[in-house]
Parts: sequence; structure tokens; C-alpha cells
Amino acid sequence: MNDTVTPEPNPVEPSNGPDTTIPIVVYVLLLAGIATGGLTSLIGVVIAYVYRGKGPDWLDEHYRFQIRTFWISLVYFLLAGILTLIAIGFVLWLAVVVWLVIRCVKGIKALQAQRAPDNVDTWLV
Repeated sequence: MNDTVTPEPNPVEPSNGPDTTIPIVVYVLLLAGIATGGLTSLIGVVIAYVYRGKGPDWLDEHYRFQIRTFWISLVYFLLAGILTLIAIGFVLWLAVVVWLVIRCVKGIKALQAQRAPDNVDTWLV
């Protein structure tokens, strides 16, 4: 018998940068807020506030982007809710949902490229 032991490969590869799992979870929670009436969005923004300032600058910009996305979407959804009294709010609500999806997808794409999102300070997309 051969008593030589071959080492098993290490299943954990060294990371290529900071862990981006938490920001992706926050983006998913923001998107899930569409279906949960904002409950998961609230959880996501709390997570973003907790993790803000604990990573590189480009990652902190994502947390800032997520926090702004939450507050801006809250304003937009409240405005749409008020305007449902004159029926235009339903169209505005749909526009806010599209805005939120686009903003989160842009953030996820920038996160995968390990760069800050574009136009963090804008109220638009």
C-alpha cells in the first residue's frame, strides 16, 4: 500500500476584494419591498445604515445609494398614494415601481463591477 497522502484542495478561494453579499441582500430587500408593502425595504435600509462606513469608499457609496433609494421611494410612494384619489396615482405608482427596479439593477451591476453606483445624489434613475 502507498502511504502518501495527497492534500485536498482548499474549497475556499481567497477573495478578490471586499465581501459584497450584504449590499446585494439590501438591494434584494429593497426590491422585495414592492411585494411586501415596504416591510423588507425597511429591514434593508436598517442593514444599510448599520454597515455604512465599514468598507472601502465605493462600497460605502452603495450603502448611501441604498439609503437614498429607500427614502426617495418612500416619498414617491406616498405621493402616488395621495394622488390615487384623482386616479393618476395608479400610473405614478407603476412609474415608481419601474424607477425602483431600474435603480436597484443599476446598483447591483455597479456592485458586481466593484465600483460605486453612478449618480448617487440624483432623485431620478
